[in-house]
Amino acid sequence: QVQLVESGGGLVQAGGSLRLSCTDSGRTFSRYAMAWFRQAPGKEREFVAAIRWNGNNTDYADSVKGRFIISRDNAKNTMFLHMNSLKPEDTGVYSCAASPFWPSRTYHYWGQGTQVTVSS
Repeated sequence: QVQLVESGGGLVQAGGSLRLSCTDSGRTFSRYAMAWFRQAPGKEREFVAAIRWNGNNTDYADSVKGRFIISRDNAKNTMFLHMNSLKPEDTGVYSCAASPFWPSRTYHYWGQGTQVTVSS
């Protein structure tokens, strides 16, 4: 069973950085592709970034390429999202998700989300 918990959200000024973490309390983390999604107020949830189970492949939304970096540490059952050069439009609830497939746009397990607010 995959149980995901996000942390690291907060309030930051435009141009600043944050690092989000997603930790799985289960024992099968390394078997799953992992991803970050975000949802801004009044908007649909959108894909941000994904990483394959072994970390050898990554995928990014065009809006975050060159600014965000996704990584994982399977020994610690944790995935990260390093967010740099943040913009107000990056504001939203960021959720992590897990899928047994790669590539995938359908994720089976979800965390509760963490709020990221970027002020201008």
